[in-house]
Amino acid sequence: MQLGAPSVHDAREAGEAELGDSAAGDAGAGGRAAGDTRAGDAAGKRRQAGQVAVRRPVVERIACWSARHKVIALLAWLAVVGGAVVAGHLFGTQSQPQYDPGPSGVAERMLSRLDVVTPPSESVLIQSKMPGPQYSFAADPQLRFAARDVVAALRALPGTASHIDSPFGRNGRALIAPGGGSVLITFQVAGPNSAADTTVLRALHAVAAIQARYPRLVVAEAGGASVDRAATAMMGQDFHKAAMTSVPLTLLLLLIVFGALIAAGIPVLLAAGAVTTAVSLLAIPSRWLPIGQGTSEVVLIIGMAVGIDYTLFYLRREREERAAGASCYAALRTAAATSGRAIVISGLTVMISLAGLLFTGIDMFTGFAIGTITVVGVAVASSLTALPALLSALGPWADRAKLPFLGKARTQARPSRLWIALVARVVRRPLLWGGLTVGVLGALALPALGMRLGSPAIDLPSSLPIVRTLDQIQHDFPDGPAPAQVVVEGADVNSQAMTDALAGLRAIASAGGPIAGPVSALPVGQGRGMLITVPLAGHGSAGNSFGALAALRGRILPATLGRVRGIAYAVTGDVANEYDFRSALRSAAPLVFGIVAALAFMLLLVAFRSLAIPVVSIGLNLLSVGAAYGLITLIFQDGRLESLLGFTSFGGIMDWVPLFMFVFLFGLSMDYHVFILSRIAERHRRGDTTPVAVVKGISSGAGVVTSAAVIMVAVFSIFATMSTIDLKMIGVGLAFAVLVDATVVRGICMPAALALLGERSWYLPRWLRWLPAARL
Repeated sequence: MQLGAPSVHDAREAGEAELGDSAAGDAGAGGRAAGDTRAGDAAGKRRQAGQVAVRRPVVERIACWSARHKVIALLAWLAVVGGAVVAGHLFGTQSQPQYDPGPSGVAERMLSRLDVVTPPSESVLIQSKMPGPQYSFAADPQLRFAARDVVAALRALPGTASHIDSPFGRNGRALIAPGGGSVLITFQVAGPNSAADTTVLRALHAVAAIQARYPRLVVAEAGGASVDRAATAMMGQDFHKAAMTSVPLTLLLLLIVFGALIAAGIPVLLAAGAVTTAVSLLAIPSRWLPIGQGTSEVVLIIGMAVGIDYTLFYLRREREERAAGASCYAALRTAAATSGRAIVISGLTVMISLAGLLFTGIDMFTGFAIGTITVVGVAVASSLTALPALLSALGPWADRAKLPFLGKARTQARPSRLWIALVARVVRRPLLWGGLTVGVLGALALPALGMRLGSPAIDLPSSLPIVRTLDQIQHDFPDGPAPAQVVVEGADVNSQAMTDALAGLRAIASAGGPIAGPVSALPVGQGRGMLITVPLAGHGSAGNSFGALAALRGRILPATLGRVRGIAYAVTGDVANEYDFRSALRSAAPLVFGIVAALAFMLLLVAFRSLAIPVVSIGLNLLSVGAAYGLITLIFQDGRLESLLGFTSFGGIMDWVPLFMFVFLFGLSMDYHVFILSRIAERHRRGDTTPVAVVKGISSGAGVVTSAAVIMVAVFSIFATMSTIDLKMIGVGLAFAVLVDATVVRGICMPAALALLGERSWYLPRWLRWLPAARL
């Protein structure tokens, strides 16, 4: 594969010949006819002279066709975006239910077949703001009056609250805290689960009205539906703020990069078009696959990042060629042959990396993978078709509306003196520079060895009133044994053998050990199934709870329910869900890492026809990912910078964050590697030695890579300001990794590795020379 395309000096005449009919077409129909005649005469003369026409790579041919037929290409791009939006509205998003991995997911599917729906539960906490026994439930009449008012208000909302339990009921003692200073009133949200977030609002208003009547007390509500409502509202505000901040910030940085308003608007326009198209098209797979609510936000992050990156790479190369004296069409052809080809390789690598999420078997990642692969594919296609057409249509107008003092300077095609000086020193002493840098990054990655995966009880800021209410409920009413739910279905679920098995299960629970009593059994699905609640030892995610779950699944249930023929059973519940999710991540991570690395290796091997290049690229990517892992461990697990970033550490890293960061960063880092390596390979094919090619290639691409990195760091940093700790982790980790990759890795590690290898950097063993030369 010829990644190094002709430069402006080689391409000027060839670009005019290939696109000559387009240039003539700007003069009108007569000019088009004359241009076609001249092109035909020239082609005929070449054939008569016996010259063999060389078929150019497909990327170059697509770009040249789009530039010649700019109106058709732009109308087609608008039709695709508009058609996707219309299709999204017509189909509508109908996401399939998401199930947990492993046995928990099996149990959830069984519950779905049995039409079992567990309504969300809510709790109203009532306590005195003043400490002391005189303010206990027994001694303080205001506490009792407030509790009765809450019960009366909830009973007056039969379409909102059901199964109301209070301290005045039969089991009321369990709802009075030790010491009597706090009481709980619990209820279930009535109506369909899909509308629970809306239904619970009436209960929240009723509780707030009672709080206003009792200022000396705390009267607050929290539970599944109210927390979901608060989380949805907060996430909506966060992403609205991110969108409203990231787009103007990106446009401002692009204005500084290009020095012209029109040129700065092109990347934002195409990236926004790619995101709009991908988000709209998600309505189609959502009819068959689980596409979660957070998929659109992830598509927005990745789509804007890669869309702006790809357009920036292409546009800067085209402007550099024009600044060096090439015509518009010759510059477009050279940009397609260099940056366009690098965009295709980079896009394929990103899509391969993101496809690794499909191998996890976790429904949450399915939507992420499909959405992000779609938006990257659309961004690549836009860069190869709509972008050349738009630049051909604009011509010199792309540089209009220049900023004072910046407009002229930003169109100059000159290497970076800073990067020339740095890289020249690195290639002279590669072992010293490379060894020190790798040592520093390796030391930064060391904390990741002690990374603990987990999740907080609730992933919301502790400053939210509902979170404070939940914390107070947990403090005053500590959890008992965490229950597991055993779902049973089958023809013999109501048999005598099943009754005997339940008796045996209750006997084991009464003896103590991994499970405790009481064990309750509830017929469900009109007698087609049974839901058995089994309390586990420990508290939630503690190690002994996981041990109790393993004993229940591996020893206790096989010895009881396992002996009943004609039934099937599976265990779910909070502890089981968390255990199965972590187990799925642990088992899938090596597979995902291996598949992503192997496929990326093969792609780079074919693209560059070198054995060393993919090995170096993958190694450097892993180094930057490891450094990012170490940083988020230091900050979020160890609790550093809590006040600055606005979070409270729970002593671990969100369990899904490391895998997601790996596939995203692995693909994203290839943007810079492929672009820089393409420039280096281009110089090497012109006859430069590897050290000289490294210096020239990195310094010539320094401006665009630095600009792209600054934009990405700025956008990702916005997510560090969001409310949930998982988005803060992703924002900090991605911003740091991109910064390291675009500076330290690009400026020191890569040139040091290539300088040490020398001409062996381009070595392809004889036994691999059968590989096809990809002419993209």
